[in-house]
Amino acid sequence: MAKGVSEQNVSVLTGVAQEVVQWFDGIGLFGLGLMAFTEAFIQPIPPDALVIPMAANASDPLRLISIFLVVTISSVLGSLVAWWMGDKWGQPLLDRFASESAVRKFNMLVERFGSFGIFIAAFTPIPYKVLGWCAGIGRMERHTFVLAGFIGRSMRFGLEVLVIGVYGEQFIDFLTGWGFIFASLGGAILLYPVWRWWEGLEESPIED
Repeated sequence: MAKGVSEQNVSVLTGVAQEVVQWFDGIGLFGLGLMAFTEAFIQPIPPDALVIPMAANASDPLRLISIFLVVTISSVLGSLVAWWMGDKWGQPLLDRFASESAVRKFNMLVERFGSFGIFIAAFTPIPYKVLGWCAGIGRMERHTFVLAGFIGRSMRFGLEVLVIGVYGEQFIDFLTGWGFIFASLGGAILLYPVWRWWEGLEESPIED
């Protein structure tokens, strides 16, 4: 019974996520910007869910550039809201929306790598919003925070838009066929050391 209820909850959440993505998609580039902006500080659905189909359906380079600029700039602006939320509400915000383990890892990331830690979170699937909250709580210098985030987000979304824009439907077909399985296995092998590093980050000593 419990398993059935759990599966039903996952199904409902997936359906809600699809409806949210469709709503954002219905208002074009403005919807993409709004999705990227809100994801950077509160909502859980990444803008990649819109970037990929939009880039695949783009008919000219100007459209691809527009997608890249909108998602990148909107995400960075949203991260400023995350910084402000952390500065205003502090630890109670993290206690409510982030796990204790994740917070320790993010704090260690910033302590050990500084602005490069912001870049890591901006470029990778690591939740960017939680790092923004932590940066606000720690009163990290905003110009540094924005610059590192902009570089990381530019590289992440730029690479995504470039690949999809160049290969388009071929890439989508690849993802829906056997290629997706091989790509997933290869990605898992390559990302395993990164995952081990992330999992052990909070136990890593800080070098003097």
